[in-house]
Amino acid sequence: MRLVLTLVLCLGLFVSPLVADTTAPTALPQSRPDMLLSFAPLVKRTAPAVVNVYAKTIVRQQQQASPFDDPIFKHFFPQLQLGQPRERVANSLGSGVIVDKSGIIVTNNHVISGATDIRVALADKREFEAKVVLADEKTDLAILRISVNDENLPILPIGDSDQMEVGDLVLAIGNPFGVGQTVTSGIVSALSRNDVGASDYQSFIQTDAAINPGNSGGALVNMKGQLVGINSMIYTRTGGSVGLGFAIPTNLVATVLQSAVSGQKLVRPWFGGTFQNVTPDIAEALGMSRPEGVLVNKLNSLSPLALAGIQAGDVILAMDGKSLENAQEFHYLLGLSHVGDQKLLEVQRNGAPHNYSVALIAAPETVARDEQILSSPAAMAGVTVENLSPAVTSELDMDDSASGVVVSAVANGPAQQFFAKGDIIRTFNGVNIDNVQTLLKTAQQAGRGLTIMIERGAQKLYLRLG
Repeated sequence: MRLVLTLVLCLGLFVSPLVADTTAPTALPQSRPDMLLSFAPLVKRTAPAVVNVYAKTIVRQQQQASPFDDPIFKHFFPQLQLGQPRERVANSLGSGVIVDKSGIIVTNNHVISGATDIRVALADKREFEAKVVLADEKTDLAILRISVNDENLPILPIGDSDQMEVGDLVLAIGNPFGVGQTVTSGIVSALSRNDVGASDYQSFIQTDAAINPGNSGGALVNMKGQLVGINSMIYTRTGGSVGLGFAIPTNLVATVLQSAVSGQKLVRPWFGGTFQNVTPDIAEALGMSRPEGVLVNKLNSLSPLALAGIQAGDVILAMDGKSLENAQEFHYLLGLSHVGDQKLLEVQRNGAPHNYSVALIAAPETVARDEQILSSPAAMAGVTVENLSPAVTSELDMDDSASGVVVSAVANGPAQQFFAKGDIIRTFNGVNIDNVQTLLKTAQQAGRGLTIMIERGAQKLYLRLG
């Protein structure tokens, strides 16, 4: 019954102009050239700037337990190295977009993450080794550069993604499943899609143009031949396109690209607090007519919002005149901003409106991070630790009030079994760990038996290592 209804609606859309009156014929092709309208000229202009990205990654695999792993057997046959981790090469395929004649390419971070070798293939079959200029996990964007001396290098001009509207026609260009460059068409299905993963700054363009594995990093193009999004992911239960594709808006891409081209470290503004969506229950409790805006839960004493006069419990309704529907949109607009910008925030407090001018700052490093890579004890070899400060918590997406020593990275090896990025080391063999130097001193004095307590989110974990 549902299928019949769908067919009827489609047929209705086709038939209605035939039975309409004088205004109807303008909706129909008026000549043979009108009937031959095609995306081909647009594709010829834009497709050459979309490239294939091949990334090789070394993956360590722990062999399965074997009777030959017995220490006695290894003592007599050390040359066999049984039970040791093996390395294999994993190949991944994605897409990218040339945006500058100097060889600058935009792609997704997840396409090249951990890669030891990256090659880029152009539409004209030329291949180049690519270097990573900037990789940003928070936005899932990466900027690559190829060395090419070619004034005719095809590029795709960057458009204003904020000008896109639901219903606009778009093309998706990439290399799905490695079959070769493919172009699909569709419309913008929705804007400002939040809570769909892959990025901390979520305000995706949703499209029904077919996007499949291998399209990641490819181009979403408007009818002016401009890049308006970097295709990033899909919702699917089959592994293929079901008409739910998501692209990172180019206005967010531009902020990452600006840092990469300038050679400066990507530093984002810091608001120094925790925020949440205004739910219907919260809106009712605050006397609001509908749920909107962002509720301020907590502010660091150094937060520019706190310094401007904003308080916990306030609801931020708009930034620079743009209404805020949720916390994700708030973080997205923050991602578009730069340190030093002045932002006007419209706030509601106890039912009364207030305006605050906030000067954006970088997260302060109140304590020197003292980054160290541990080499001993063996169970912690390859663990990178740092002192916590707002600068570090901001990078690791942690609570600004966290203090102590944090694990900021874990290299491939045995330590990956016990430690994870974001772990806070609280005690080591009974010693309270409040800074990196205390940890190093305690580790040097440790014997074979180790007892370590770490915080992982809301959990406290006790590790006993030999």
